[in-house]
Amino acid sequence: MDSDQRRIARRRPTAAAVAIATLAVAVAGVCESVRWIDPVAAAAPALSAAPHVSTPVGRDRVSLVRVSTDTLRVPDGAPRMHASALAVLPGNEMLAFWWAGSRESGPDVQIYSSRWHDGHWGPATALFDRERLGDTLGFGVRRLGNPTAWVSPDGTVNLFVVATGLGGWAASRIVHLTSSDRGQRFSVKRMLPMSPLFNTSVLVRTSPIGWPDGGWWLPAYFELGNKYSLMLSFDRDGDPRAMARIGESTSAFQPAVVAVSPNELRAWMRVDKEDENRIHQAVSVDGGLTWEDLPSAPMVSQYSSMAALRLRDGGFVLLHNDAVAGVANSRARLRLAVSDDAEVWRDGVMVASGAPDDEFSYPSVQQIGNDLHVTYTDKRSHIAHHVYRIRYGAAG
Repeated sequence: MDSDQRRIARRRPTAAAVAIATLAVAVAGVCESVRWIDPVAAAAPALSAAPHVSTPVGRDRVSLVRVSTDTLRVPDGAPRMHASALAVLPGNEMLAFWWAGSRESGPDVQIYSSRWHDGHWGPATALFDRERLGDTLGFGVRRLGNPTAWVSPDGTVNLFVVATGLGGWAASRIVHLTSSDRGQRFSVKRMLPMSPLFNTSVLVRTSPIGWPDGGWWLPAYFELGNKYSLMLSFDRDGDPRAMARIGESTSAFQPAVVAVSPNELRAWMRVDKEDENRIHQAVSVDGGLTWEDLPSAPMVSQYSSMAALRLRDGGFVLLHNDAVAGVANSRARLRLAVSDDAEVWRDGVMVASGAPDDEFSYPSVQQIGNDLHVTYTDKRSHIAHHVYRIRYGAAG
């Protein structure tokens, strides 16, 4: 963080100070959120453009061939790693972000990054921990969680990170950080004012998608009792301009979103129900302003986050945790499904498969040239990286 952004002394605050500061910032967040978040009135004038779609969906069937496997470098003294996110830089470089520490929600958790350059990952670089971020925000940060990122047309790297003050993940907020030097250094831009409930209980996980005017959509979700999915729109300067809810479900969250056409967006979501392991779907036909729930997808979702991407030359991919026979909610099988139209899906490749208690989860996916890059959590001890060659053939 930049030194001129320090708002409080670099010391651990007392519990009472944390509570007072958290409440003060929460109240301020309510006021700011009321000024601009209006899913109907604010969205209509701001979102006249359609999401970016480079080419029409082709009729050739897409297939994938694995060409390499690797792992990101493990940070020193960090036995647990999770929740990777990929972002593509100009010049076919790529950044990966994730959290690492002794355990999830641990006081030593930090947000890390690594750069993909000339076919190799660089060292794992610690960006910040909870104390450093709390110093900059001016209130205590108890936990750090999921990151996700978007690179603006001017090369600015926008990093969004889940952070909590008091309480667990249901008390989360989203911190927006930016970098103008290709991800080497980040500074805090704002805490997103997304919820009127003390500006808490909103998280991120999946990748944003772009708009032709240089802005982007950020998928997010609310998690306090009910769970539901959101889309937050940003302008080309990185300022939030409107928010819309994805469908009416109160148990579908962590949306993975793609643009199917200039007006149609599709979202696939994890479901918080013990007796429901299908992927929840929703569609927007007005560029993301309004959403309609669809029947569940045929694929299984084993209570875990997904990742989706529209390929530049046509076709779609969706990563999800497939079923494990006789085991409920296992994350031991991570599958990459493919589709020509984002409606009918077929098995692509099995990315990872292990014993029922193994974990291969929380994937991220991006395209560089004709290669598909996938990262995911490998047993909470590594972030794995696979590269798949994208091929097209005549439809059978």
